[in-house]
Amino acid sequence: MSISVDDAVAVDVTIDDHEMHVRISDGRTISAPLERFPRLAGATAAERADWQLIGSGEGIHWNRLDEDVSTAGLLHRH
Repeated sequence: MSISVDDAVAVDVTIDDHEMHVRISDGRTISAPLERFPRLAGATAAERADWQLIGSGEGIHWNRLDEDVSTAGLLHRH
C-alpha cells in the first residue's frame, strides 16, 4: 500500500543520539539527523522521549521543548 506524502501519518517515534526515526502508517520508517532539529539535538534523552502525536499523526510535538515536526515535512525533506 502506498500513501501520498500529504496523507502519511506517523504512528511511532524513536530517537537515538544521532537520528530521529518516524514509523509511518504504511510501514515505512523515515530517519533524519538530529542536527536538522537543534532543540531535539540539545535535549536530554528524557526530553526527547516526551513526545505526542498531533493531528492524528500528521505531526509530532514535544511540549517541554516547544518543538513540532510534521510528518509530510519529514517525507518532503527525505
